[in-house]
Amino acid sequence: MNDQANSVDERYEAATPASLSSWNRHDTTWMLGLFGTAIGAGTLFLPINAGLGGFWPLMILALLAFPMTFYAHRGLTRFVLSGRAGADITEVVEEHFGIKAGALITLLYFFAIFPILLIYSVALTNTVGSFLEHQLHITPPPRVVLSLVLILGLLAVVRCGEQAIVKAMSLMVYPFIVALLFLAVFLVPHWNGGILATASTVPEPSALLHTLWLAIPVMVFSFNHSPIISAFAVDQKRRHGEHAEERSSQILSRAHGLMVVMVLFFVFSCVLTLSPAQLAEAKAQNLSILSYLANHFSNPTIAFAAPLIAFVAISKSFLGHYIGASEGLKGLVVKSGRRPAPKTLDRMTAAFMLVVCWIVATLNPSILGMIETLGGPIIAAILFLMPMYAIRKVPAMARYRGQASNVFVTLVGLVAITALIYSLTA
Repeated sequence: MNDQANSVDERYEAATPASLSSWNRHDTTWMLGLFGTAIGAGTLFLPINAGLGGFWPLMILALLAFPMTFYAHRGLTRFVLSGRAGADITEVVEEHFGIKAGALITLLYFFAIFPILLIYSVALTNTVGSFLEHQLHITPPPRVVLSLVLILGLLAVVRCGEQAIVKAMSLMVYPFIVALLFLAVFLVPHWNGGILATASTVPEPSALLHTLWLAIPVMVFSFNHSPIISAFAVDQKRRHGEHAEERSSQILSRAHGLMVVMVLFFVFSCVLTLSPAQLAEAKAQNLSILSYLANHFSNPTIAFAAPLIAFVAISKSFLGHYIGASEGLKGLVVKSGRRPAPKTLDRMTAAFMLVVCWIVATLNPSILGMIETLGGPIIAAILFLMPMYAIRKVPAMARYRGQASNVFVTLVGLVAITALIYSLTA
């Protein structure tokens, strides 16, 4: 392990970090890569979940969206940057909190992200199979074959390396942005007030707080891209050295600004078109907003475009979550005492991911939603609470103490965790 760490340090010292120059293409690629990881399949359910609470909770959530997203991910980025050169999130935890804590966080990090990767494997297979059958009128191949081909296709991108993943995701973002804009604008002539029907009634403070308490996790995880933050921070430190925190904050702020503007326009366009009763019907039918709109309008354009948009959204998120899941799995292997060569470890990781994702996508189990919910509190703890705890306890992060944003992030993290636990036990 020490030999590996020393070799990473030597490579880092041999590189000349870029100065904090003007914005460049590499920064744009990362901005879109962060956007691509966060804005995926969850976005297609956000209008339903966020709109069901009524007008005033949605307005409050819209105002909180940017600070919730930006401050939390900036805190996690700062945490990774506080470690030694080239160290990923699992290594930084070990560096600051010790070997046992490092092993525990690595385990939690993996089990928070990996189930989501399985969910995307199932969703991708279902989306493509449905598209072949209903839109192209082609009998899809057996599920065992279809799932294998799709996952192998995504893993082929993965084998090209981390930068290839980020570039592929940034390229996928463009059609996804255009598609979201197209749908949001397409709905404008159909605005009928929708959720505005609930604006005249101001909810009781207790009811409003309860609605917000349960809705905040939905907003948090719709914008979550913590799986790619570790790789992002490591790359920024390699390129910008002591200026890494400043440049990473610039990239994060622009990525989150793009996320919030795009997604909220899409959300408000949907909830101004559909009534609360229709949103409740979509939730009861377990449909994404695209599928419900396609059925609602009986529009062939939306019916054809919806699965294509979903395919791009799921593929983007799969690639982004693969980075985090593989990072966690490699950390677990190393911490178990085994030290395979880097290429061997990469192949072992890819083989494990392929087999498990393929089996789960073929079986199409119905418990995946529960697994995702169980992973939610772990993600919230790693994204919101761990960096804030480190700011209080780790000398390398002492300069970030005393900021009001720290209190805000801690409170949102506690709200998200308690709401998710309540949802599981209710």
